[in-house]
Amino acid sequence: MGVSGSGKSLIGALLAGALGLEFVEGDAYHSPENVARMSAGIPLTDEDRQVWLAAIAARLGTARRERLGLVVSCSALKRSYRDVLRAGSADVQFVYLEGDRFLIEQRLAARHGHFMPSSLLDSQLAALEPPSPDEHAWVCDVSQRPDVIVARLVERSRSR
Repeated sequence: MGVSGSGKSLIGALLAGALGLEFVEGDAYHSPENVARMSAGIPLTDEDRQVWLAAIAARLGTARRERLGLVVSCSALKRSYRDVLRAGSADVQFVYLEGDRFLIEQRLAARHGHFMPSSLLDSQLAALEPPSPDEHAWVCDVSQRPDVIVARLVERSRSR
């Protein structure tokens, strides 16, 4: 979880590969309407996100019922969004990819071909509710190299 440009897709895919699990790109669950809104620089509302979050929660629930591990990238910016995802799988482990604004801006400026414009970073940062201690999220500093982040997450997951 984290704002756009924090590395959710990259870290998620690398982590899934290291753990031998399926990786699910949460952006693929956005409706065409949501993608069009974001592409136009219009921030999504809580209402816009409801169906998207419910679809990801359902996917998490399916994996749990089938006893399959799964790594999902999803911004999950607010606690209420994370609560929806927990409803799909109560034992979901959130990994918060935390980074400073300057670094995230640099990454967004270098990114090409993604529907999420860098102009929406302000709205994401405004909506962001970092996980509180009772959520037991694992926090990763995204200024570290991806391989370092993933190695630490793999180590932590194995001691869980």
